[in-house]
Amino acid sequence: MRIALGVTLALLVAGCGRPQATGRIFKDDVAFLQKHGGVVVLSDPSGLAQVAVVPALQGRVMTSTAEGPEGMSFGWINRDLLASGKTLEHFNPYGGEERMWLGPEGGQFSIYFAKGAPFDLAHWVVPPAIDTEPFALLGREPSSAFLHRRFQVTNYSGTKFEVDIRRRVRVLPAAEAWNLLGVAPAPGVRMVTYESANKITNAGKEPWRKDSGLLSIWILGMFNPSPETTVVIPIKAGPDSELGPPVKDDYFGKVPADRLVVKNNVAYFSADGQCRSKIGVSPKRVKPILGSYDAVNRVLTLVQFTRPAGAADYVNSAWEIQKNPYAGDVANSYNDGPPAPGKKPMGPFYELESSSPAAALEPGRSLEHIHRTIHLRGEEKDLDAVARKTLGVGLQEITTALPRK
Repeated sequence: MRIALGVTLALLVAGCGRPQATGRIFKDDVAFLQKHGGVVVLSDPSGLAQVAVVPALQGRVMTSTAEGPEGMSFGWINRDLLASGKTLEHFNPYGGEERMWLGPEGGQFSIYFAKGAPFDLAHWVVPPAIDTEPFALLGREPSSAFLHRRFQVTNYSGTKFEVDIRRRVRVLPAAEAWNLLGVAPAPGVRMVTYESANKITNAGKEPWRKDSGLLSIWILGMFNPSPETTVVIPIKAGPDSELGPPVKDDYFGKVPADRLVVKNNVAYFSADGQCRSKIGVSPKRVKPILGSYDAVNRVLTLVQFTRPAGAADYVNSAWEIQKNPYAGDVANSYNDGPPAPGKKPMGPFYELESSSPAAALEPGRSLEHIHRTIHLRGEEKDLDAVARKTLGVGLQEITTALPRK
């Protein structure tokens, strides 16, 4: 069943409103997912770090926990949409704290707009292969799931792509995760760490070239917002004249000053689910890490991703015919919110995102992008040490960077 265009668009227009925070237990989310599409639960050797993967929803990680089945569930899940059995016309925000999309979203090489269509919400459509259609589960192990999808997609300029996707989701043992963070293990901290290795292959007979459009791997994670949650993005230092602005802050209109603060080479962005807004960091400014801190639940979330040395071409997702279609961002964060006063948001949720470079691939060649998500829950003093080592700032700086309403 398709829902009317007006309903879909009402979910997607910028706006601000009141917060809606939710919290669930992991086993309850797993039971719900089992009824609505099935779920594969992966775990580390301890059995406490668990991850719920749904192959029918493009192999996305719907949620995870660091404390076993009775523990806190970290992902945002759109229970109402999943339970309804309905299919929205433009985009189905099922939720999930890690999903795979492809870029670019906008511009002359977009795969979200048909050839010649206006760049507006009425004509924006997420390709079904990365929105509603299933990935095949090729196999699984206690800590890993292997998924596959092959499909064709056409960009705004009329270029056809034969795309083969291989995706592996793996839960990492705690010792490996601490090593990747470069931090000494904190015994009092509960941790779940998983990564997706996402590979796209040119399965067609023609090369993918810049002048006719390229694709990229785009990984997005949806998490539960709250007024006490702040996104933290370290930024490379340097003059704007050489590196460009610290962040792009005008995706949906300029982000209000009380929702985005950049100081001492760190961006602090509100993740309260009250105002639809988005920021991005360019290749010259990005570091291969971003994160968030939920001060109420004492949850530090970190995202690491592959950033190939020297890579400069990242697809541009601006909704316009672009002068430079390869001047896009590497890392992004999105804060959901009501489309207008009195209207419901898509979630609400907030997102942490990363992208691969543009994939200029000959037939049979591949590009891989790894995106790693780490949730740590514990005492503030332990989490503070991790935040300082990985993000360059402590919890006091994070929790006081933005004005609290």
